[in-house]
Amino acid sequence: MARKAIAGLYQKGGVWQIDKVFRGERLRESTGTGDRQEAEQYLIHRLEQLRQQKVYGVRRTRTWEEAATRFLIESKDQPSIKLTAHHLKQLNPYLKDLPLTHIDDQALEQFVKDRLKGMLLPCGKRLNPAAPRTINISIERVIRVLSLCARKWRDEERRPWLDSVPMLTKLDLKKKVREPYPMTWEEQSILFGELPAHLQTMALFKVNTGCREQEVCKLRWDWEISVPELGASVFLIPSDFGGRNERSGVKNGDERLVVLNSVAKSIIDKQRGLSNDWVFPYNGVAMHRMNDSAWKKARVRAANLWQEKNLRPAHPGYACIRVHDLKHTFGRRLRAAGVTQEDRKALLGHKNGSITSHYSGAELGHLIEAANMVSATDSRGPVLTILKRKTG
Repeated sequence: MARKAIAGLYQKGGVWQIDKVFRGERLRESTGTGDRQEAEQYLIHRLEQLRQQKVYGVRRTRTWEEAATRFLIESKDQPSIKLTAHHLKQLNPYLKDLPLTHIDDQALEQFVKDRLKGMLLPCGKRLNPAAPRTINISIERVIRVLSLCARKWRDEERRPWLDSVPMLTKLDLKKKVREPYPMTWEEQSILFGELPAHLQTMALFKVNTGCREQEVCKLRWDWEISVPELGASVFLIPSDFGGRNERSGVKNGDERLVVLNSVAKSIIDKQRGLSNDWVFPYNGVAMHRMNDSAWKKARVRAANLWQEKNLRPAHPGYACIRVHDLKHTFGRRLRAAGVTQEDRKALLGHKNGSITSHYSGAELGHLIEAANMVSATDSRGPVLTILKRKTG
C-alpha cells in the first residue's frame, strides 16, 4: 500500500513550500529542497517544534534572517537605514539561516576574511577589500540586532528572543587605520594640476573652506547669505542636509557655517550662472562624489610627478590621498597660521556649542580674516612641516 503524502506542501520553482495550519497557527515557509521526502521530514520537524512550543512552552529558536528583517522594518525611519541595509545585505549570506544562539566570532570569521580580501557578491560583482573600520561597522550592526533580541524583543510568552548577547570581537584599528595626510603646498600644486577642471575647482574650494565632500558636491545657491556690511557672503548649510542620503543630515546635527576666504570667494563668483540650484554642477546636476576614478587616477599621476621632481618616492599618504584629506589640510594650515582652536572649530564645522546662525557681523568678519590667513594658493602660505617616518 502506497504511503500517504503529508498535506501542507506545494512546489514553487522546483522547491517545496510549506503552507499549513497547526494548532491555530499558520506555518508558511520554504523547506529549501526540491526532494519531496526531504521536504516532508523538514515539515515533520517544524510541526514538532510548534508542538513543543504550544504544549510545553519551549521557546522557538529564531534565525538571524528573522531578527535582521525585523530590525530593518522597525528602523525604516532612521537616517542611516540605507547604510544599515547595505551592511546587513553583505552579512546575510554568512548568517542567514543561523540560529541566534550560534552567532559568535566563529560565525563571522569567514565574513571578515572575505571583506578584507574583497567579497564576491551573489550577482557576480566583486567588492573591493574593505577597511577594518568598515568591517567593524558591520559587526556593530550585528551587536545591535542581538542586543534588541536579548533586551527588547519578546515572544508570545514574554520571553526574550535571546538570553544574552555574545561578546563579538572587532578588528584592531590602531595599526591599520589610515592616518590623515595634510598636503604641503607643493603636493597640492602637483595634485590639482592633474585633476580635471571640475574636480580641480571643487578641490580648491574644499581645501580653502574645510567642507566635507558631500557639502561641496551638493552645495546650493539658496544656502548663500549675503553679509552687506562686510561686502561678503557665507553659506549656511541646514542641519537636515542629507548628503548622499536625503535624511542623513549634517554630521554633527547642527547648521554648518561655510566662511569664504578670498580664494573660496573667487571660486564662488566664477560658478555663478552655471546652475540655478547647484554651486558645483556637472552636466547640469549635482555630483554624487568627488572620490571617483578621475580622482584616483590623478593622485597616481601626481605621486609619479612628485617622484620625478624630487628623485625619491612620494609619501604613501600622498600616493593614496583621499578627498577628506583636503579638510585635514585646511585644519592643519589654520593651526600653523596661529588660528585659535575655537575659530578652527567654527571654520571646520566642528561642534563647539555655539549656534552658527547667530554669529554677528563682527564675528563673521573675524572668521573671514582667520580663513584668509591660509588663502594663498602656493608656498607663500603658512609653512606646514609634516613629520614623516621613513618608509621601507
